[in-house]
Amino acid sequence: MSSNIPCKDRWYEDFSVGESFTLGSVRMDAEEMLDFSTRFDPQRFHIDAAAAADTIYGSLIASGWHTGSLMMRLLAEGFLGEASQGSVGISEVTWPSPVRAGDTLTLRVEVLSKRVSRSRPDIGLIEASNEMINQDDNVAMRTVPTMIIARRDAAS
Repeated sequence: MSSNIPCKDRWYEDFSVGESFTLGSVRMDAEEMLDFSTRFDPQRFHIDAAAAADTIYGSLIASGWHTGSLMMRLLAEGFLGEASQGSVGISEVTWPSPVRAGDTLTLRVEVLSKRVSRSRPDIGLIEASNEMINQDDNVAMRTVPTMIIARRDAAS
């Protein structure tokens, strides 16, 4: 089930298991990719076009951490509102397809499960699948975090 209802104004009670959201897109810029990788992930297939040509990728690819940072920006802009209280962790991080300059990545979020905290009844825990999907509908990055979301009415 897909939803067009804004996420940022939602509380724990407003989310449903199986609900999905498309939260925005980013276009991968070659200069930004190089800048990020040079500073934070200087592997040859991220920073050296000639060396990258001799790898399994055949050309420069974005750092997965750059892709993850862009995912986080889209989450912050379109999903994580006032009720968001952070995360207890991520059970999965994968990069199934490389990201290249010029790719357009779109964030898709699906609510996988939810439960009220046993120790803190004023919050709920929502497990979600976050996927950055490229223009060819290939998953470039997938994370499965458990987010802490405040409850509107902790007495319920």
